[in-house]
Amino acid sequence: MKINKLKKSIYEPIDNEERQLIKDIENNVFVSVPNKDEEIKRYVSYAKNMIKKDKRMTLRIARDDLEKIQDKAIKSGIPYQTLISSLIRQYANGRISLSV
Repeated sequence: MKINKLKKSIYEPIDNEERQLIKDIENNVFVSVPNKDEEIKRYVSYAKNMIKKDKRMTLRIARDDLEKIQDKAIKSGIPYQTLISSLIRQYANGRISLSV
């Protein structure tokens, strides 16, 4: 009896977003990206640029600040080190600025 319940639960949606996606697909409302291959290439290049790290550094940071960054990273669905690296990269490239 447990096996049937286990097999059934594998196919159940995980969350509301997945339920909506399934509903949209079933109702032919979901529209795929028209230039899928180009979009995949673009996002792969973004990932490669973010992953390409060739220097290591040690940084001391206040515990409270680190916890806040970690919380924001969790909410964004990315590792906190990646978030910090992204912020540094954006600042270095002039996409964000700081008032000191």
